[in-house]
Amino acid sequence: MTKDEALDRLRQLVRAQAFGRHVGSDRLIQAGLDALLADVDAPSLALLAGLGRREEHEARELFDHVVDELGLGFEVPADPTAARWALAYWVAAQIVDGSLDPAIGADLIWVEAASELGYPNRLQPIVELAVALDDWNADWSTPLEQLKEEVLVAARTLIESEGSESAL
Repeated sequence: MTKDEALDRLRQLVRAQAFGRHVGSDRLIQAGLDALLADVDAPSLALLAGLGRREEHEARELFDHVVDELGLGFEVPADPTAARWALAYWVAAQIVDGSLDPAIGADLIWVEAASELGYPNRLQPIVELAVALDDWNADWSTPLEQLKEEVLVAARTLIESEGSESAL
């Protein structure tokens, strides 16, 4: 794992926690170990990476120290609408980078973002694919992998739309 990949993994865990996802102590410790082995430099990193099973309860606090030391903090927007959009873009980015299965990601965007936002047009392609994936069975003429590929394309389009909107 490269230093950039290790930092990206730490960032992903920071965002997961910020969005209220459960991140187990074992994942925090492993991310710390991976970062340490990738030559990421933070005073608390070795402490996090070296935690044993009996010390797992210390992982969150040490992870928070590492995040502060590396300046990787992330806060979910206070505005509920902005927070749901941030979640949708974050999940879409994970679909695109391959760290999240497209079916799972589409479902998350559908349930936790689109439904809360009143099903905005920009999220409709992903919602429609999430519904299709939820109903899919082996008798369908459309292969499951094709639906997942379409989610990937829709997620990429959503991310690109975020960039074009912020340029306006």
